[in-house]
Amino acid sequence: MTSYQETLTTNPLGDELSIETASINHVEIIENVISTLDQENSAMVSHGTGGGSLWKFKYGSVEVFVQLTGTSDEDTITIWSAVLKLPAKDETRLMRYLLELNCSSTFEARFGIIENQVVVISTRTLAELSPGEVSRLITIVATIADNNDEALQAEFGVA
Repeated sequence: MTSYQETLTTNPLGDELSIETASINHVEIIENVISTLDQENSAMVSHGTGGGSLWKFKYGSVEVFVQLTGTSDEDTITIWSAVLKLPAKDETRLMRYLLELNCSSTFEARFGIIENQVVVISTRTLAELSPGEVSRLITIVATIADNNDEALQAEFGVA
């Protein structure tokens, strides 16, 4: 099990509670989470020159992507997985259904459309992002995508 380095800074006033700040290695956390979810040893990673990285792994019947744009508080982590190619049958009913799911069962993720594909996606800045939140975001996207892709394809597949 990996431990994550945390440093405590003391308050100069002395009597008040210490403020905890974390120095978190997001790349290490992402790779640990992926290693627990990757069911076919399919994980791949590409590290960019600007500090960004992109991972891909298989979870159930879907491919999940995790993108880290860098390591500063302003950088983002985005997790997504395609569940249905468009155009689809009865897109009006499909869109209503996806909006209902967005409202009732997607937690911090949501359904959206990227390049003519319905995806499950979640994105967040790295500011104050804990290891538990990273794990939760990746797990939520992977699980929702895997739980919905086959039913969506069966019901709304290619028009």
